[in-house]
Amino acid sequence: MTGERFDLKTREDIVLRKNMRSFIISTFTLGLIYFGDLSAQTMVKADPANWTTHNSTATFEDGIIHLKNKGNGSALLWVNDISFYEGSVELAIRGKDVRGQSFVGVAFHGLDNTHYDAIYFRPFNFKSQEKEKKNRAVQYISAPDHVWHVLRNQFPGKYENAVQPVPDPNDWFEVKIEVDPPTIKVYVNESSEPTLVVEKISTRSEGKLGLWIDSQDGWFKNIKVMNK
Repeated sequence: MTGERFDLKTREDIVLRKNMRSFIISTFTLGLIYFGDLSAQTMVKADPANWTTHNSTATFEDGIIHLKNKGNGSALLWVNDISFYEGSVELAIRGKDVRGQSFVGVAFHGLDNTHYDAIYFRPFNFKSQEKEKKNRAVQYISAPDHVWHVLRNQFPGKYENAVQPVPDPNDWFEVKIEVDPPTIKVYVNESSEPTLVVEKISTRSEGKLGLWIDSQDGWFKNIKVMNK
């Protein structure tokens, strides 16, 4: 009798464990159906309905965004309905190899059109023969108080760097910006080594996300956002 009771209890335990596993799997599956993968990557389409301009105009054609500056100062194109926390932003950017005429990048953790962090590139410095200028090819800023000239004067070489591998300054280059506060890492053209590593200056942990230029124009495509 004791053995029979033991066998029965063992069978009941096995059935219970199987039922519990089925319940957990079903619950997880339903969670994915209803809530989705919260860390999934979002592709932001080049559609005017997805964006809001500031001091800029934008044209959208064949998946490419051409952003133009309307006046003096920085121009922004904010993504609608996305608040960026921490994670990554990937996109392709194209500027110009014209000295002092191409500043193109990404703004994030934006509070408004004045307060934001940004990573941007100076394509005309990518292949400069002057080491000092080549080391100023990618830049971090925290507007409005910690812009490029303030950071360069106070912390020379800390918030800007050369870009490796060196892209063609007149062609598209791939960018991945990883934000894991307080650390920001910037990768170019699928390199396994970051071309810039800095610590955020602002204390904001979330905010608006957008495209940024401080020159006449810039081109952007294939924008992907992942919030962790």
